[in-house]
Formats: sequence, structure tokens, C-alpha cells
Amino acid sequence: MDWGPLTHDDAQPLADLWAAMEAEDRTGEVLGVGDVAEQLSHHLIDLAAGTLAARDDGRIAAVGYLPVRQSAEDGVHVMSLWGGVHPAYRRHGLGRRIVDWAVRTAPGLGHRAFPGVPVELQLSAHHGNPGLAALAVGAGFAPVRTFADMRRSLSDALPPLRTLPGVSIATWSPELDDGARHVRNESFRDHWGSASHTPESWAGAITGTRNFRPESSFVALAEGRVVGLLMTHFFDERSAQRGEREAWIQIIGTLKEWRGKGVAGALIAHALAAFARQGYGSAGLGVDTENPTGAVSVYGRAGFRITDRRTTYALTVVEGEPGDEARAGVHE
Repeated sequence: MDWGPLTHDDAQPLADLWAAMEAEDRTGEVLGVGDVAEQLSHHLIDLAAGTLAARDDGRIAAVGYLPVRQSAEDGVHVMSLWGGVHPAYRRHGLGRRIVDWAVRTAPGLGHRAFPGVPVELQLSAHHGNPGLAALAVGAGFAPVRTFADMRRSLSDALPPLRTLPGVSIATWSPELDDGARHVRNESFRDHWGSASHTPESWAGAITGTRNFRPESSFVALAEGRVVGLLMTHFFDERSAQRGEREAWIQIIGTLKEWRGKGVAGALIAHALAAFARQGYGSAGLGVDTENPTGAVSVYGRAGFRITDRRTTYALTVVEGEPGDEARAGVHE
């Protein structure tokens, strides 16, 4: 194996790796060349220091992708490790080498972004991939949260459209974007593991990505102020695999003072009706199953049902002075 960082020329071989892993694991993580190219050029990733790949005669056999995060919340900088091992190369220690590299590397990357702030390293394991879960536990990570994907068909009866006193729903536009980002940050402030978006990270992850669908994204307005939002992405490769166009609700959020007044339900009903008109066959979203706002119930009332689950594992890494060896401990 030749070990080294990824480069911008790796979009195709990396997409091939994702395709091979998805064919084996069936997690729903389908990434095409365009998606991978966006990952490789994302402003939060340092390819030279934050990626590691094992190559075998031109094929990427294993990869680790370790971006920094745009902000540190509650005195902790959370960093998520993405990656995997090609099915043909599993059970040979490549995955453990990637995880060990991430544990060693995360403190230095974190120190550059937020000096003196401890790093919590996270990775997620789909419930259909027990090998990754065992790898995480074996490396000292502990399970800390469970997330679920929820989906519904748009050919079934849709929830009725709702009119709320003093509230209107508008299609996203650039003029409403600052308000939408503000609502996202404020509404997710009490959500586990959330980090506030800067204008740059918001564009990089939400409105500037090739998957963003502005015509399928909506905001709730009260006296001209954004009080709720629903942002939608479309993943062409994933939809092709599923055999139908799926609208993926990337974000739903409501300002705290507007919760319990039906804003989220009205946004969802409006969006589902729009998705059906726009030719989508289904809609999906991801949710923290322990969300304190009762989101799972809200989505259930709108016809969504859990289709997949994944667990997030975490390891805290205390940063010393640059160059010092990191001290890792299981997240409590």
C-alpha cells in the first residue's frame, strides 16, 4: 500500500470507493463524482493534513477525511471522521490505521482552528455495519447518540395545508438567506452536537452546494422576519439508486419562541405539496432520535417513518502544546 493524502485529482477513484462500499453496506450513502469533487474542494478541509488514503495500484483501498468545524460550541471542538475501507481490503487493519491516524491528527488540526480548545472526535456507524461499530469501540470510542433517517412516499395522502395567523410561507431567495441562517443557528442552539454556521460554512454546506434546491426550500415569515425554515437538497446518485426522485429535507428549524405554534408542521405540509408538484416521488430527512423539540413526532404526524438508524461514537482528545502527544479518553 502507498499511504498519503488525497488530491483534487482523486474525485473519480474516491467515487469508485464510495460505490464499492455502498454496494456492500447498503447504507444509502451514495456519492457521485460531482459530490466527491465538492468534498475535495471544501473550504474546511486541508487535503495535505486532514486526509489519508491507502492506494493499491491506482485504486483507493481506504480513506480518512477529517475536516475542521466552522465553530466550537460549549468549549469543545467537534470533528467528524468520514471514510471507509473497500470491501476487498477489509479485515487487514486498514480501518484501524485510519482511525489511529485521525486520533493523532485531530488535536493538531483543532489547535490551528481553536487554540487550547479540546477536540471531540466523532464517527458514525450505520446499524447495518457492525464491523465499523466494533472498530470504533475497539479504538476507545463510546456510543453517544442515535440518529435516524425518515422517509415517506409522496403518492400517499399528504398532510393538509395549514394557514397560521400572522405567518406566511415564502420560497427561499437570496434576500431571505441571512434570516434563514440566523434561524438555523438559533433554533439548533439547544440541539446536541450542533455548531453555528458562518456565512462561509452555510454557503459551503447548504446554499452553495450542487445539491441545493432553492425552488424546494421555504421560510416562514412573521411581520417580514424569518421565524422558521426548511432547506432541501437533491442527491442525484442516491435517487438513481432508489429508482425515484427523492427530495431530502436537509434542515428544518423554528425559532424557540415560535415552537408549539404549528410552524414546522405548516412548512412541512407546504414543502411536501411542492415536492409532489415538482415531480419528486418521495421525501426524506435525518433526525436526532433524542431531539428535545419532539421532532420525531412532528415528522411522524406528517407521514414520515424511520427507515435507517446510525449511532455516533465519540472520543475526547485533550490538546497540549503543539507537537505534544495527544491524550485521548472515552467520552462520558
